[in-house]
Amino acid sequence: MNDTSPLRTLLILGGTGDLSQRLLLPGLGQLIASGRAPENLTVTGSGSRDWSDGDWQDRLLASFAAAREDADEQGRRALDAAVESGSYLRVDLQDPERLVRDIAGLQAPLALYFALPPGLTQSTVAALKPGDLPDETRLVLEKPFGTDEESARELNRLLADLVPEDHIYRVDHFLGMATVMNILGLRFTNRILEPVWNNLHIDRVEIVFDEELGLEGRAAYYDGAGALRDMIQSHLLHTMAVIAMGAPATLGERDLRDLLAATLRASSVPEDYRASTRRARWTAGEINGEGIEAYADSPGVDPARNTETLAEVEIRIDNERWAGVPFILRSGKALGKQRKEAVVTFKPVSHLPTGFTGAAGDASRLRISFAPARLELELNVNGPADVFDMERTGLAAPMHKSTFTPYGEVLDGILSGDPLVSVRADVAEECWRIVDPVLAAWAADQVPLESYPAGTAGPPGWKTSRADL
Repeated sequence: MNDTSPLRTLLILGGTGDLSQRLLLPGLGQLIASGRAPENLTVTGSGSRDWSDGDWQDRLLASFAAAREDADEQGRRALDAAVESGSYLRVDLQDPERLVRDIAGLQAPLALYFALPPGLTQSTVAALKPGDLPDETRLVLEKPFGTDEESARELNRLLADLVPEDHIYRVDHFLGMATVMNILGLRFTNRILEPVWNNLHIDRVEIVFDEELGLEGRAAYYDGAGALRDMIQSHLLHTMAVIAMGAPATLGERDLRDLLAATLRASSVPEDYRASTRRARWTAGEINGEGIEAYADSPGVDPARNTETLAEVEIRIDNERWAGVPFILRSGKALGKQRKEAVVTFKPVSHLPTGFTGAAGDASRLRISFAPARLELELNVNGPADVFDMERTGLAAPMHKSTFTPYGEVLDGILSGDPLVSVRADVAEECWRIVDPVLAAWAADQVPLESYPAGTAGPPGWKTSRADL
């Protein structure tokens, strides 16, 4: 931990918004109820709405309700105290001088959480000047960090003028501590896996985040982002780096983040983008018996943008461990089945004795499921009727699930000053460097925008032509 003084204030810019209500405050409530939040932490909300302190306290009370149900008496008292001390600032982000005065009136040290659209976050950061913020201020930003490599580099420069790098938290809730540690523990504490975790034994790795959900009221953001920017550019590339990184000397943030960065620096998308990438958009269909209108007809969507709702890219990692192994990253919305997992497919045995039939030639697979947290190893075993006729079986086990929500885990790191929960500046830039050429190729229509009915597995042919989905 880099900060010695406990936080006194958490200021949420955009505190009246959906992100704060649905994710941030419920996660914070868990921490307060469990005693993991700093004592006497003041939770201050801000926004353009003409709210009073009482209105904000009502928001806190409603958002903490689930945590209160699970809390003991001491936890409930802590939640009540947090609600009672909660305060609200009406903020005009177009008036940076007033914002600086408002921040100066809060108890320090403080964390400034930008629960804002990306463009507004960048303009607000740009309006702040060195010396505007109290000492030990922590800045917390939601992804995406910029809109391309150049803007990410500029945002990092602006942030570095305000606070040290170890006081900057670029939030990726997808990489909560439980997710990261599950993968690291699986890889580096099991001798049966680590010696074969390379291109000599692994054929391909697929990381999939398919959702049944559609826009869920996020058209204003999503139509300007799409599946590649929203999920693959950040969440799935980070997950890939954790899966592919070399063995760290320690679990300290420096060792881990250095190896994550090195893995991403070695990563790129093969330049034949018609072969290495695919994109598609959902048309009208049905999910769980409910009719779903086409994405292009959804309120707030501009069909001319050709925003993809399903994206797939192939990443190659040019290092000794992974040369020649494709990493397939796929994410989409309004699909027929939710899948949130990494699938490691091993190479077939070097020699298959004549006489084995059935599943004998099928490759072994390791499935790491993120929701629910579960592990399954798919193997071939002898069948009951004919011992030479092999059948498929799976050895499955649950994995550790955090008692906190993903945002609770992230906030725990922010409040305690642990930089491991943050995406480092160079990693944020590397992720954009990897996908920028793909975005340019798609903008130039070098890769066709395909379609799939909502509630299906995707466009015809996607299941068999490359990724084993």
